[in-house]
Amino acid sequence: MTRTRPPLLDGLMASLPIAMGYFPIAFSFGVAATQAGFTGLEAFALSLLIYAGASQFLAVALLSSGAPVLVSAFTLIAMNLRHVLYGPALMRAAGTGAGKRHAWAWAWGLTDEVFGQALGALARGQRFSEGYMFGLGIGAYASWLAGTAVGAVAGGGALEGWPALSAGLGFMLPALFLALLLSILSRRQVPVVAVAGLVTVAATLAISATSGILLGMLAGALAGLVRR
Repeated sequence: MTRTRPPLLDGLMASLPIAMGYFPIAFSFGVAATQAGFTGLEAFALSLLIYAGASQFLAVALLSSGAPVLVSAFTLIAMNLRHVLYGPALMRAAGTGAGKRHAWAWAWGLTDEVFGQALGALARGQRFSEGYMFGLGIGAYASWLAGTAVGAVAGGGALEGWPALSAGLGFMLPALFLALLLSILSRRQVPVVAVAGLVTVAATLAISATSGILLGMLAGALAGLVRR
């Protein structure tokens, strides 16, 4: 992932589309958290420590409804188990010579969209660089934190008069990830994605959203192995 610019700056530039998608979603989260009774500092802390869009909204819903902290924690962990696979998948795509000395640090920023952007860069022939990964992750993380802070300051009533805007913000993050997925999708991968998608939808409708994500992930992995 090298360019004439420093890899860190290259990563920051590549993070701009993600940052533009993250800010309004994080703003919406900040508003939702304060509306649910959390302080602005608590809303910001959730973004600082959890840094996972759907999980943060779920955390607010669980905690504000009085769910036990341990139950909430295990639910969020289960919902985000897919992230365990992102690092190994990225390093496999990067090749055996890819440096991973500081992977313990930049791997923190491997959200769905950052992973998709990094994988897309490798698919387009760019060489892996830890500096690029730091830039990509920092840009996205900073945007998420800034959006949360602004939303928390705006307060719980910021979106009450704009129902269409509120609904649109909820669609932006899935749309961003879908765009990144389509940018690296090949014809060979279509059946695998289709299997994962169908199982996710079916399990979500039949069981729960968390189960849908986990079962869809496992179904996609198995389908990928069969395709090999």
